[in-house]
Amino acid sequence: MSMKQEMAKVFDLPRMRDKIRVFRDRNDAGKVLAGMMESYRRSNSIVLAIPAGGVPVASVIAGKLNLVLDLAVTSKIILPWNSEVGYGAVTFDGTVKLNEELISNLKLTPQTVEEGIKNTQEKVQRRIDNLRGDLPIPAISKHTVILVDDGLASGFTMKTAVEAVRKLEAERIVVAVPTAHYESMQSLIQKVNEVYCPNIRKGWRYAVADAYKYWSDIEEKELEMMLDKVM
Repeated sequence: MSMKQEMAKVFDLPRMRDKIRVFRDRNDAGKVLAGMMESYRRSNSIVLAIPAGGVPVASVIAGKLNLVLDLAVTSKIILPWNSEVGYGAVTFDGTVKLNEELISNLKLTPQTVEEGIKNTQEKVQRRIDNLRGDLPIPAISKHTVILVDDGLASGFTMKTAVEAVRKLEAERIVVAVPTAHYESMQSLIQKVNEVYCPNIRKGWRYAVADAYKYWSDIEEKELEMMLDKVM
């Protein structure tokens, strides 16, 4: 049974399933996604990038399909000892979502959780100030919103962004990510209308970076320069 048949709202590329190093970089991944999403060309859809990694992917999608590009600033709440692992997320509208099961399993104290929330709220606000300034969030009511990130590991950050966008009464919510873990994808599809993801991988070990030949973190200054060119 194909991935499309198993999960009717998910569109992937069979040739990329369970493979690594399938994209040169985030720009290449954006081109692949844009090619899969031709039906959205010149529509009333709004592309919202999740910084930082989602910005180069989203900018290519928006540019290729002649769509409006903006930001959905969302950040995971990271563990003090491991910046790659998050136990929650904070969005641009102040929405906070916690992974209570992970918090319990890791025996995180209420103080640690509160400090993590506070630090992440400050990070989100700083990014909003630096990247959007006084610009209001675009009116998305009666529009399709395409939420873009560079990958879906646990999926928690994306789910939190979806929740925030739903509060703004988007007509339809579409997720576009180059790569995702199969189980995380399954937990997301009940919350959105469609998911476009060329590279879906199963297995106990999964890292977003493994989908790319060239991968690096995007610094704040680099992100600002990138957005100056496309927004």
